[in-house]
Amino acid sequence: MRLSRWVGTLALAVAASSQGNAVRADPPSLPSISGHFQLETTDGRQVTDETYRGKWVVVYFGYTFCPDICPTVLTRITQALKVLGPIAERIQPIFITVDPARDSARHLSQYLTAFSPRIVGLRGTPDQTRAVAHEFHAYYRMRSLGNGEYSVDHSSFLYVMAPDGHFAQLLADSLSPDQLADELRQLAK
Repeated sequence: MRLSRWVGTLALAVAASSQGNAVRADPPSLPSISGHFQLETTDGRQVTDETYRGKWVVVYFGYTFCPDICPTVLTRITQALKVLGPIAERIQPIFITVDPARDSARHLSQYLTAFSPRIVGLRGTPDQTRAVAHEFHAYYRMRSLGNGEYSVDHSSFLYVMAPDGHFAQLLADSLSPDQLADELRQLAK
């Protein structure tokens, strides 16, 4: 199945799920999400999905030049972590850039300072970015704006991985901080 068609099917599954908020497991018609990655932190450390075993991992794909959706989702994650209080210690939010050309380690690090210091920024080469997007079935595509400028169209789901590394839940980007906190609390209790 083509990735763009799969993303459309996935979006419909999220919309049709309980109050449009979450898909609790892979629907049978959707490919499984492995959650595997090998990327670099903003301080230059090589990490994999295994680095974060033992925590609930919330993965979001985006880019720092995103005008509205990415900062909104990262703000909601930050607020949800505050709502969760001590439970938040069991959760590791990760922001993976789909624009490694512009999102240098330094730029990504500076960008994330506007949000929670707990959000780990990850980046890779274009090939690594394609590979991790494939593992999560995340969609992204560069769109030319002319004069050498571009934006990036991308899917905007939150992928929740269990402490053992298996895919646990897919959350919509539209959840309020309280709704996101409630979903994560149910998992992490």
